[in-house]
Amino acid sequence: MATYTSAALSLDCAEAALERYRQVRRATLRLAAPLSAEDAMVQSMPDASPAKWHMAHTTWFFETFLLTENLPGYRAFDPAFRLLFNSYYKSLGGHPVRAQRGTFSRPSLDQVLRYREHVDEAMEQLIARGISLELLPMIELGLNHEQQHQELILTDILHAFHTQPLRPAYAADTLADNQSSPAALGWISYSGGIAEVGATAEGFAFDNERPRHRTLLEPFRLASRLVTNSEYLEFINDNGYGRPELWLSDGWDTVCAQGWRAPLYWEHNDDGWQEFTLRGMIPLQPARPVAHVSYYEADAFARWSGARLPLEREWELAAAGRAIEGNLLEKWALAPLPAAPGDGGAECQLFGDLWEWTSSAYLAYPGFRTAPGAVGEYNGKFMCNQFVLRGGSFATSATHIRASYRNFFPPHARWQFMGIRLAMHER
Repeated sequence: MATYTSAALSLDCAEAALERYRQVRRATLRLAAPLSAEDAMVQSMPDASPAKWHMAHTTWFFETFLLTENLPGYRAFDPAFRLLFNSYYKSLGGHPVRAQRGTFSRPSLDQVLRYREHVDEAMEQLIARGISLELLPMIELGLNHEQQHQELILTDILHAFHTQPLRPAYAADTLADNQSSPAALGWISYSGGIAEVGATAEGFAFDNERPRHRTLLEPFRLASRLVTNSEYLEFINDNGYGRPELWLSDGWDTVCAQGWRAPLYWEHNDDGWQEFTLRGMIPLQPARPVAHVSYYEADAFARWSGARLPLEREWELAAAGRAIEGNLLEKWALAPLPAAPGDGGAECQLFGDLWEWTSSAYLAYPGFRTAPGAVGEYNGKFMCNQFVLRGGSFATSATHIRASYRNFFPPHARWQFMGIRLAMHER
C-alpha cells in the first residue's frame, strides 16, 4: 500500500483523485462500447469472464471496500450483488463458480451500467467529503484493479470472438504494417552486480512489488526488441513443435495433449498464415511481435535460438529509470507493432506491445507480508505454479504500468497478450 505523510489530504489532491477516478471509469466504458448486450455476456472458457461481469466486479470492489464502511447513509444498489460479483475473496463469504459467470443473464447489461452510475455518484460524494490517509491508497488500489480488468475485457472478448463461426472483429478498421522485415535485432549488455529491485515505499504499487531489496546479477545481455512473427515462423518450419528436446517436460506434455502447432489465433489456409486479432482475421504480419504464446512456447523458442528468457530482476534493472512510453492502451493501436528501423542499437523499448515472459517463478520477495483483511487475498495467495511477465502490452494503460510491476500467469496460458524477449549470459 502507498505511504503518505500528511494527516489530511489537500483539496487539490482530492480533486486530482476525483479526476483520476473519472478517467479510469470512463476508460472501462469506452472499451465496452463496441460490445452488444449479447457480446457482453459471453464467456468462452473458464479462465475468461464476460465483459458485463468485469464492469460489475470492478464496481463491486469500490462498493465493498470503500462505500459500505466509509460513506454514512450509503445504501447498496442491490444487496445480492455482494455475493454475485465477488471473485475470490474467501474472507468475504461465498462467491459463484468462476466458470459459470457466462450463465448470468441477470442482471442485464443496462442494470450493470446503472449499478456503475450508482456507485460512481456515491464515490464522488465520498471523495468530495475529503479523503483520509487510509482511504486514498484503497481508492488507488481499486483504480489499478479496474485497469487490470480493462485489459481482461480485451483479452477475453478476443478469445470469445475467436470461438464464434462469424469471427467478428472488435474494431473493424485494419491496421496494416507495410513492413515485411523486422528491425535488426541488437543485444544490449548490462554489467550486473548488486542491484536494488522492487517498488520503493513512496507512491502506489501492488503488495507483490515490495519490499524493495538487493539482488546479485551476473553480467547479461538483453535483446533490443521482441521476437517477431517471421522469426517464430522459422521455429515452426524447423519442426519446433515436434522436437521434444526443445521443451520442458510439462511443456511437451501440453503440446501433445493440446495439439499445439502454432501460437493461439494463428491459422493456415490456401492463402498462407492468418492471425485473428481484435481487428479481425488478417494476414500474418511478419514484422510484428509474435503474440499469444505460453511460457512453454517462449522457453522452447529461446532454447531453439541458443538463448534464454530473462530473469525478472534482469528485466527490471534494464527498465529502471526509463520513461513509461511505448505502444500502450492510450495509443489505441489494439495490436503489437513492429519495432521501428534502427531500434536495435543501444536503446531497448521495454514498455508496451506485449507482456514479456521471464524465467522467474512468481514468488514472494524477501520480507513480503500479506496485508491484513480481505485485501491480503489480492496477490499473495497466487504465488504458486505461475511465472512472472513484465512490461505491459498495447492493452495496458500508461498510468498503470511501471518498472517494478509483476504480472503473473500459469505456464500454459496463451490468451493474454504475451510475447518473447530473449536474453543471454554475457560472454
